[in-house]
Amino acid sequence: MLRFLTAGESHGQALSAIVDGLPAGLHVSVEQINHQLWRRQQGHGRGGRMKIETDQAEILGGVRFGQTTGGPVSLLVRNADWRSWSDKMSVAPTDEENTRRVVSVPRPGHADLVGHIKYGFEDMRNALERASARETTMRVACGALARRLLEDAGVHIFSHVVSIGPVEVSSLPSDYSEIARLAEESPVRCADGDASQRMVDLIDQAKADRDTLGGIFEVVATGAPVGLGTYVQWDRRLDARIAMAMMSIQAMKGVEIGDGFAAARKMGSEVMDEIGWDGQGYTRSSNHMGGLEGGVSNGEPIVVRVAKKPLSTLMRPLKSVNIHTKEPSPAHVERSDVCAVPAAGVIGEAMLAMVLADAFLERFGGDNMSDILANLEQIRSAHRKQGKSVSASVAQDSSEC
Repeated sequence: MLRFLTAGESHGQALSAIVDGLPAGLHVSVEQINHQLWRRQQGHGRGGRMKIETDQAEILGGVRFGQTTGGPVSLLVRNADWRSWSDKMSVAPTDEENTRRVVSVPRPGHADLVGHIKYGFEDMRNALERASARETTMRVACGALARRLLEDAGVHIFSHVVSIGPVEVSSLPSDYSEIARLAEESPVRCADGDASQRMVDLIDQAKADRDTLGGIFEVVATGAPVGLGTYVQWDRRLDARIAMAMMSIQAMKGVEIGDGFAAARKMGSEVMDEIGWDGQGYTRSSNHMGGLEGGVSNGEPIVVRVAKKPLSTLMRPLKSVNIHTKEPSPAHVERSDVCAVPAAGVIGEAMLAMVLADAFLERFGGDNMSDILANLEQIRSAHRKQGKSVSASVAQDSSEC
């Protein structure tokens, strides 16, 4: 099983992660990880923290001479902002109350109040520091390793923004590679040029209004082989695993695969992807199912759409209550973004990469990359032979008729 754990606080000394289950012989580099970390920090609407941090990963274990050893990979990203928070986030006890920057008024929509109630924190900074989306730095770092494994197998992942607030894309290229290219060139990762500009304008207006914006992004994986996941148990279905991974990202409130909720408003004849045969393999007339049927990948692109709520921290704070005095008070204000939907797409890519890489290892097995890729090719070869056999059989049956 491929898994990872993260540790650290938003304004602590560093963020760290352990990735367990990667096979030996996977070629990785710090530069590959850092490129994904850079992508996470981009996007119109990001706040001042991105001007302070230049996230750079350090590999502390599990890699030797540029290849994984099969052991756990240890990653570290230091927080540059720690210099301004070393007293307020001190690991050692301190009696100086003025250094603690106690948070006593919760923000609606954040983990502040539930953290206070669940863990008994009298200073809600203990909750917000760990609940912060700063933690996703390590998810992206971990996902970069999973992405490398998938790329070696011909699986590629990208994301693009389909809406921010009420502004939605109206025109997209039919070719996924073109969508990916245009998204990388957009300040909001939107492949529709007109919608991209209107999203930028909307973010600027929200900033002027001291408000925040959410939106929807789409993550696509192309080249995924048939047979990832299974229908035999609920928790092993690939669509369930993907949905859980996406909903685990901070501020996500909805996930759909393929046509998702839109499919519920159509007739079955409008939604199912008709099956054909081209002499070499099975074909589909469409991809309404988003590459998944019965919890199993069917060879079509895997398409996942995720809804992100607006950020909870508002520069024009909403009403709240002081947890100590129980008196009404404006909610706590923490440095934040106006819109982080473009960055959320990059995080979604990382989470999809982790899930697909896990399912890939489950399907093709092996402790080193050579064996895994050989297993993949063996199964693909068997499918090709099966297809030729079926095609010949069909031809014979037709001639007998």
